[in-house]
Amino acid sequence: METSAFIKIRGLIRATTGGMTIGGLLVFLASCVTAPEQSEPEHLVWPSPPLTTRIEFVRSIVSDEDLGRDTTYTQRLLNFLAGEKPHPNRIVEPMGLAVSDDGQRLYVSDFAHLAVFVFDLAQKKFTKIGAQENLARPVGIALDAQEQLYVVEQEKKGISVFDRQGKKIQFITHPGIERPTGIALDRARGKIYLADTGHTRSPTHDVKIFNLRGELVGAIGQGKGSGPGQFLFPTYLAVDPQGNLYVTDTLNSRVQVFDADGKYLKTVGSRGSAWGMFDKPKGVALDSFGNLYVADSGWSNVQIFNQKGQVLLFFGGRGPIPGMLKNPTAITIDKQNRIYVADYLNHRVEVYQLVNTTATDSFLSPPVAERGGDAELKDNSDVKQQAVVGNTDKSRLEFERR
Repeated sequence: METSAFIKIRGLIRATTGGMTIGGLLVFLASCVTAPEQSEPEHLVWPSPPLTTRIEFVRSIVSDEDLGRDTTYTQRLLNFLAGEKPHPNRIVEPMGLAVSDDGQRLYVSDFAHLAVFVFDLAQKKFTKIGAQENLARPVGIALDAQEQLYVVEQEKKGISVFDRQGKKIQFITHPGIERPTGIALDRARGKIYLADTGHTRSPTHDVKIFNLRGELVGAIGQGKGSGPGQFLFPTYLAVDPQGNLYVTDTLNSRVQVFDADGKYLKTVGSRGSAWGMFDKPKGVALDSFGNLYVADSGWSNVQIFNQKGQVLLFFGGRGPIPGMLKNPTAITIDKQNRIYVADYLNHRVEVYQLVNTTATDSFLSPPVAERGGDAELKDNSDVKQQAVVGNTDKSRLEFERR
């Protein structure tokens, strides 16, 4: 899938090189970086100008070396074209993300490194949980109010809890766990939600509920299937301030929402190639306005929905250039609406920022007709929407408040 931003960059490269070799292109880009009279190229933004920017690409986090520098878009593009050398603390298979309440520390679980990387963005420090003793295939991660780290260790079929110094203080498991993946904490109610993805032959796919002592106290899921409350390989989880649980029902290509008591509330999205539809949804997160962000590994983008389940925008798109995505997994959002996406096949974390947005921007009037890719969108005095749908890929959805 290509977005207009990627097409713009590709067109810029073609226009400026005129058949130039990669070596010549690198020289050209290097001159753009070093010459003071050259201005920084425009960052990737969504939607495309002239519409009001809502999401802007900020930076990539690839390894601990990124703590010592805030790599510009130009330099990252230059590094990409030149071929970056591997680094011992380079992200390889990011599967889980969490960010501290103050937004200063980013936690990244790496399935290949058998560790959790901790990037202290303020102090420019790096630590590695699992450096002394490997973690057993870490996947989902979460933080409690004391910033204790909960790590789903898939091979151990449980959750390891670490204090702020990285010392293991608890292990939570149960004989019924088969293949745990995602985790979310309901701090206010003292609940730990664990997505048990299971296997093809597993009798059930569900979300298990533990208390903070590690005792199993319940489960959500009405068995394997595609009906309301049923799951087919649930993966990632998120909890909102009201205690509602969002479950990525990956092979049903949807997100299901349950209240704090486990009662089914609604479904967001469905399988399809139009905007607002999913291929293989994975990471889920919410911004400060209550909008739902869903990372789709198949489409390699992130779609944004309001609380009515109406799609507002998507960003990303498949590609290796910084700001683009390849099979994203986890997503998390800090209290300043900075968005972190685990870019799995690009071996990095991509960072974006929600901008120029207020709570009223989450509401569409009149409601969008739920007719998939051929939905008729009507202009009104409040919202202008544009949807362009490709043959099999979503192309873009843009909205602008007048």
